[in-house]
Amino acid sequence: MTLKKELTSFDLTSIVVGSIVGADIYIASALTAGLLGPAAILVWVVAGICATIIALVFAYCSYYVPRVGGPFAYVSEAFDDFYGFLTGWSIWIAEILSLPVFAIAFVQYLQYFVSLEFYQQIIIKGLFLFTLTYVNIRGVKAAGRINDILTIVKLAPLLLIIILGIGFFTIHPQTLSSNYLPFAPLGFGNFGVALVLIFWAYVGFEMGTLPASEVRNPRKTIPKAIITGMIIVTIFYLLTNFVVYGLLNWTTLETTKVPLVLTGITLLGTAGAVIMAIGALVSVSGSDESGTLGTARLSYAMSIDGLFPKLFSKEHPKYRTPYTALLVQGIIAFSLSIFSGLSDLISFSVFNLAFAFLLTCLALLVLGKRNKLKKLFGQRILPVVGIVICLYLISMFLIGATPLFIKVIGIIVIALGIPLYVFFSPKTDIHHLKALFLSEETIFMRQFQRTDRFLAHFLKHLHRVYQKIKSKKEKQ
Repeated sequence: MTLKKELTSFDLTSIVVGSIVGADIYIASALTAGLLGPAAILVWVVAGICATIIALVFAYCSYYVPRVGGPFAYVSEAFDDFYGFLTGWSIWIAEILSLPVFAIAFVQYLQYFVSLEFYQQIIIKGLFLFTLTYVNIRGVKAAGRINDILTIVKLAPLLLIIILGIGFFTIHPQTLSSNYLPFAPLGFGNFGVALVLIFWAYVGFEMGTLPASEVRNPRKTIPKAIITGMIIVTIFYLLTNFVVYGLLNWTTLETTKVPLVLTGITLLGTAGAVIMAIGALVSVSGSDESGTLGTARLSYAMSIDGLFPKLFSKEHPKYRTPYTALLVQGIIAFSLSIFSGLSDLISFSVFNLAFAFLLTCLALLVLGKRNKLKKLFGQRILPVVGIVICLYLISMFLIGATPLFIKVIGIIVIALGIPLYVFFSPKTDIHHLKALFLSEETIFMRQFQRTDRFLAHFLKHLHRVYQKIKSKKEKQ
């Protein structure tokens, strides 16, 4: 296969969008209703701005360090392998924590169709997680036509909500005003706690930054694509939540586990609920499948770099996939899905991400000075603002409503990376695996596949239609 060697702004924008938008919107809409009321819509705006700033930091880091490993690679280059390990360790923990979130959400939406006892929920969570683990071990990829169908199933319900919801408000404006007023019935005291939960919905940009050697005119293209992609995601999130908060009173939203099912009922009755529930089940499955593979790649990368036990770099003799890494994270995710709740898992995940992002922002300051490249827009101020954002997210986890036990565990888990690095990690590279995994071709292949995810795939089709129309006009 001949690889495309020059990514355009549109290519990179698609990758950014595809790396972020998944099943989060099916989960996060109701989590903050009981914290701020309708004013939670503002949190989606602020979270989008914060995520965009940190995404640009990642983009610039990828320009200086165009190799796999993401923040692990950036921080290692700027400082040393110890800090790189702590960064990779925190990201790995955060990604592990996100896997059971989707298993829990899957069960919640499944219960619209069938009521499940506690032991039945455990069985379903296990089947959900280990089926995805098995699929990833086999390395099975859906054919393009099947992927198109799944993309429509995931995206169509949300687009339907946006279109029908806005139409509904033009006919019944009193519903919109009654549900949005008072706008902040609970005040803004819980804004920081809500920001931690909503920020999680924007996470994924750290997986979407490509090696700069593949990008055409990276100094201009990378910032432009990151900003454009984040604007698209933010608008998509805002429109969906604008409709959800306008159709349902916040007192109803705070008590439900399936906000988009209630939204579907309001718009289309039982048929709307079924559409939303099916869309959620497919989307949640797709997001967790992608997260499963991405998390295994990170532990695999750290293992072949000599910073994780060799166990994580073992490949299946037939399928050539990191099967031990996949099995370990599957077992951890299943255990967490039984004993933890959505809000605690998300807060814990964002805490670990904020710590890794903090080190990444510091890394950009060092990399920028070392390379003395001053033409990247905002290179000096963005990492400083990013540091402030990360410290704020960390402080909100530590002083917010998260249970004390979760806070203590969060600190212990990050600190646990120190003895793991000192005592348990092998200190020699597994050279033949590392060379294969870090090759430019495999990096490009893994990252470019993200253009087929969810909203990004939809954007690709729109772009093709636009190009055809443009071409016809030029011929005329």
